[in-house]
This record gives sequence, C-alpha cells and structure tokens, in this order.
Amino acid sequence: MNKEVNLTKRVRTPDGPRYCPVVLSANGRVKPDWVLVDGREERHPEGSYYIEWYEGSKRIRRSVGKDAASASAQRHRQEQMLASKNAGIKVIDEPGDGTLLADAVNTYLDNIKLTRKPKTDAAYRATLDDFLESCRKQKLEDVDRHDLLQFAAHLRDREKLAPRTVANKFGLVVSFLKASGRTGIVQRGDWPRYTEDEPEIYEREDLDKFFNACDKDERVMFEFFLMTGMREQEVQHAEWGDVNLSRGVIAVRYKPEYGFNPKTYRGREIPIPNKLIASLKRWKAKLNGSTLIFPAKNGGTDGHFLRYCKAVANRAGLNESDWWLHKFRSTFATTALRSGVDLRTVQAWMGHTDLASTMRYLKPARSQAVREKVNAMFA
Repeated sequence: MNKEVNLTKRVRTPDGPRYCPVVLSANGRVKPDWVLVDGREERHPEGSYYIEWYEGSKRIRRSVGKDAASASAQRHRQEQMLASKNAGIKVIDEPGDGTLLADAVNTYLDNIKLTRKPKTDAAYRATLDDFLESCRKQKLEDVDRHDLLQFAAHLRDREKLAPRTVANKFGLVVSFLKASGRTGIVQRGDWPRYTEDEPEIYEREDLDKFFNACDKDERVMFEFFLMTGMREQEVQHAEWGDVNLSRGVIAVRYKPEYGFNPKTYRGREIPIPNKLIASLKRWKAKLNGSTLIFPAKNGGTDGHFLRYCKAVANRAGLNESDWWLHKFRSTFATTALRSGVDLRTVQAWMGHTDLASTMRYLKPARSQAVREKVNAMFA
C-alpha cells in the first residue's frame, strides 16, 4: 500500500475547478490559501482542502475542510494510519460512529461511473464536489435540511448559476442522500423554483438567412439537424449504415465502438424528407468511403458543430448568441406538430420517454396570419 498522502485544494481556474497542490512555507507548513496552478503560486481563498492517497490502484480523495492547519494535521494523521496498516497494526480509521460524508460521496460516484454515461458521471461528480465545498459537516449522518438550503444559496449567490441549474444540482444531491440512506431531509417548499421557459425555435425568415450563408457542406449538415431533430451526439455518431435511403428513414442506435448510447437508452427510427435524401446521396458520393455521415478531418467524430453553426450565423448577419444546435431540434418538433403529426408519433421521433416532454413543443403560431386574426378580433 502506498504510504504517501497528498494535500490539495479545489479552486476555480479559467479552465474550471481543479485540485491543485498546496504551497509550503520554508518551515514546511501549509501556506493558507496558496496553491500551485501549472507550477505558479496563486492565492485562492475559495474552495476546500482534500487529502488523497492510493489503496492499490484506487485513488481515495477526502474533503478535510477549509482550514489549512486542520487539513495539514489530517494529512499527517492519514499518513500515520497508512504506515500502521503497512506494519500490520490494526487501526481505527475515524473516531466516533458514522460514515464520513466524503467517503459516502466517493462510494456513490463509483456506482454512478459503472452505470451512467461519462457525461452524466462528470455532472454528478462536479455537483457533489460543490456540495462538499459548501457543507461544513464531516459525517453523512449529520447532514440536515440547513445544509441543503445553504447549498442552494451557495449555487445561487456565489456561483451565480441560473435557477434551473440550481434546481437540477439540488435534485442530484437529494438523490445522492436518498441512495445513501438519508431520506426525509427536505420539505416540499425547500426545492429551488424556476420558470419553465417554452422551447425556442427558429423562424422561417431567420432560417432562410442562415441557409443562404451556408456553403454546400454546411447546408447538408444543418439541414440534417433541422430535418431529423437529432441531438448533437446522435449526429456526431450517425453512420451511413443507419440510413435507409430507399425507405427514407434514419435509425438512432447504440454504438459500442464509440461508447455511445442514445439518451434514455432508446433506439428509434426517424423519417427523412425527399429533399434531405437527395442531399445525402450527393454528400455520400463526395465523402468516398467514410462510415460516419459527418466525420472530422481525421476521420473520427466531429465535436465542432456548434462552432460551425455560430460562424454561419455570424456570416449571415444574425446574432450568433441566438443560434445553438438544440434549437434545430426544437424547431423540428414544433414544425411537425404544427403540420398535423400526432403527439405520439412526434414523441417516438424525438425519443422522449413521456408525452409531457413532447407537449412542450406545442407552441402557438406567431405568423402574420395569426396577427391579422388578432387585429380582426378588435377591429
């Protein structure tokens, strides 16, 4: 067993949160709030200290609070415990009863990593790291309602996160506590509230401007987003083997070679219009052998669709902040519903698990004809 225990601090950097080594003074003591970021000494008063060590090939990371002296003492204590274990001496890991909150988090995250997608795992990990930073309790059993309310305030006031994001992160922490045997902590009115905005869609006039600014390659790509309603990662991993041009459909499938699973783990088929079929036939002949429909230059998956989208919007004289990929998906769903396609069918095309998710796209029309009807009502 490795006897070395490292002391780090989780701080904010331009690249996001990082665990950075602490800085030691000439006498070997930890300099409060000072860490090494890419080899440079920087002062970071925010964040909590963590000790980390290895048990075999598994890294253990534990929150040890915000006080530098206390964190350093816990580091030395952990080193002594590891040395005793190596010598065959039985030790008690923590005085008193109960489970360390940081240990419960690590156990929970280990399970999430085994059962969820990497993106979901990263979201849970970042959220629970934020919770450990805001919560002053060391024991899982000591976490109470006040700690959760304080966490929501931390996200809202210090992190400046949007109300919906605060609510999502709050829910993740409640799920962690429930999985760890802590239930009934929050009351109904404790959940952060947010306004459910209706999905935004592109209007026909803006789409015309956008596609007029596209080159031939960009036009095929964004017609594909618009006319299939597929999610970004689904488009990234779409292959020619998923397309049946004679039937006019494309399938969304599990791709083990890429480690890709559709959201909600549901495959589905989506019909594609004749206009897109014709574009895809020309596009396939141009690619000459690629298995992916929209490969990167190196032949792998392309992760730059959003950048391409904003570049086109900028060339078209449109506000690029109003252009993002999921908005094509929203436009597809709303256009289908306005065209008379029934809710159940659109639900299947979108890959939604419940009808309520699809009903959000039942947006009222805002055409000139609607304006004329409103004006006529009060003529």
